[in-house]
Amino acid sequence: HVQLVESGGDSVQAGGSLRLSCEVSGFLMRGACMAWYRQVPGKERELVADTDTDGTRNYDDSVRGRFTISEDKNKNILYLQMNSLKLEDTAMYYCAADALWYCPSNPKYWGQGTQVTVS
Repeated sequence: HVQLVESGGDSVQAGGSLRLSCEVSGFLMRGACMAWYRQVPGKERELVADTDTDGTRNYDDSVRGRFTISEDKNKNILYLQMNSLKLEDTAMYYCAADALWYCPSNPKYWGQGTQVTVS
């Protein structure tokens, strides 16, 4: 049974930082796609960042240079370090995973989300 549990969401002032965590169970992060998405009510869910099996990291243009995706494969935890937060970063953030070696447009496994509010 695969579970992805996000944490670390909070309310923060613009310019601040947060680190999101995603604890993964029932699924090996090694050799898999791991990703962070976000969604604002009334809008499509959008990819924030992902990392595939060869370590390639992709970022949405809106977060490149401010956000960093990383993994602790020994602990099976995915992170998203978010710096220089902007009002437009306010969203529900979701962790996602797929056993494919590349990151598909709609990963198979999803967490429940953690809310980030920037004011």
